[in-house]
Amino acid sequence: MKKLSIILVIFIIVPIVVFLLGMFEGYQAYSSSLPYELYDNGDYQYNENGDKVLFVVDYSNSMGEFLNHKTKANLVKETMNYILPQISPQTRIGLRVYGHTCNFIAYNACRSSELLVPLGFSNSSSIIQSMSKLRPRGMTPITYSLKEAVNDDFDGYEGMKHIILLTDGGENCDESPCDFSIDLVKKRKDIKIDVIAFNVHDKDDLAQLKCTANVTGGNFVQAETQAQLVNSMEKMIVPHKDVEAVIYGKN
Repeated sequence: MKKLSIILVIFIIVPIVVFLLGMFEGYQAYSSSLPYELYDNGDYQYNENGDKVLFVVDYSNSMGEFLNHKTKANLVKETMNYILPQISPQTRIGLRVYGHTCNFIAYNACRSSELLVPLGFSNSSSIIQSMSKLRPRGMTPITYSLKEAVNDDFDGYEGMKHIILLTDGGENCDESPCDFSIDLVKKRKDIKIDVIAFNVHDKDDLAQLKCTANVTGGNFVQAETQAQLVNSMEKMIVPHKDVEAVIYGKN
């Protein structure tokens, strides 16, 4: 009987174990061959305390265009005015904007990006006041803004960092936010980028923006109306909300 058990172990169980080990090694080889690391949802768990959310908002010239009798910039400001009070006071929030200055030299125009409100607690009123003073003017240096956010705005902060990028167009400064995100995840796992494409229709721009979000494990959403914009942002800040938001506007 003992000999029979030993034979079963050798000829049945051992091959199964060897097969499973081979599968695991094959998966590791496959993962290492990808241009960026694979992440699952477990990599982005929010804490009740210490969350850090940086809004990176487009103020390029096209944000001055009218949509339903209001400029896109004003629709975004109204949306932020509604959304920000719902974020937990235990969450650090900040604001970076780009395209808010007019420069005739391309080099300067593609570096028109500024941290107006550094990460901090109870920053809602400061963010709204800052947005109220801005006018859409310049180009769309998305990649440069993301670099500044990652390298400077989050400097000194530990744990997960969350960027919410809101734009009405793609990069137009000869850089690629998609390529930047791919390079980023090769080095770091602590930054997630959500992207809201507001009234964006160009296929290449949408592909770049979607890549920027997906590579970092973030969400990509297209919004055409103010109601869709509000709903999109609500979904992105659900982990940071104290209460359920009411329905805002109509689709």
